[in-house]
Amino acid sequence: MSLKQTIAAAALSTTGLVSAALAQDRPVIILVHGAWANGSSWERVVPMLQAEGLTVHAVHNSAASFESDVAATRRVIDDQPGAVILVGHSYGGAVITEAGTNDKVRALVYVAAFAPAAGESVNSIVGQHGQPVWFGEIHADAGGYLTWASEGMAKYFAPDLPAGESALLAAVQAPLFAGAFDGKVSRPAFAEKPSWFLIADQDQIIPPPLQQFFAARMGATVKHAAASHAVILSQPGAVAEAILAAVGGSTE
Repeated sequence: MSLKQTIAAAALSTTGLVSAALAQDRPVIILVHGAWANGSSWERVVPMLQAEGLTVHAVHNSAASFESDVAATRRVIDDQPGAVILVGHSYGGAVITEAGTNDKVRALVYVAAFAPAAGESVNSIVGQHGQPVWFGEIHADAGGYLTWASEGMAKYFAPDLPAGESALLAAVQAPLFAGAFDGKVSRPAFAEKPSWFLIADQDQIIPPPLQQFFAARMGATVKHAAASHAVILSQPGAVAEAILAAVGGSTE
């Protein structure tokens, strides 16, 4: 091999090592769904993140208890080889608030989400603002598991989705045990980690002023989407942009 070929080979090798190092430095994105959903609710966001070269995992929570959902999220975090960014939608925001104190967690992203402080639960927060207008659309079965009426989900939860999509969302919803909303956060991760918050400005489930309160309390970088509570389905691009902003902000 000539000297010129040797130098060229060394340069290519170095470039490969640098690219590998940069790839390893990029955090894994862990997505935590909200109530009445599962990991597939991120199906429109995941391809956008993967197109940016990110590794993505969506947690499947049982919604049987807050504690079990936190444990499920922590298992996914523990299974990663390096840094992660936790993303939570709706009730998933409470889950990442408790699970995000893990040393691997580099940043948090809240998407139209609850963000309880120490000693708070989703129910204690909602209770401070009176009974929601959509409360009558929730049905509890004999075991205490809650589901939405199809009409209520279309009107309040996902009004910016086509009728067929909101009907499908209602049909495949995962029942939530009512007691999961009573789970209290013990040590809020947002007090220790940089946070981003995507506020859904047309949300009827978690009112935008309440989302703004959460974001201000944690000192989050705020972004907005003109979307309903189902923003991860109706405006996945805005969600992906907020997550990518956290990736960039947490690796600077």
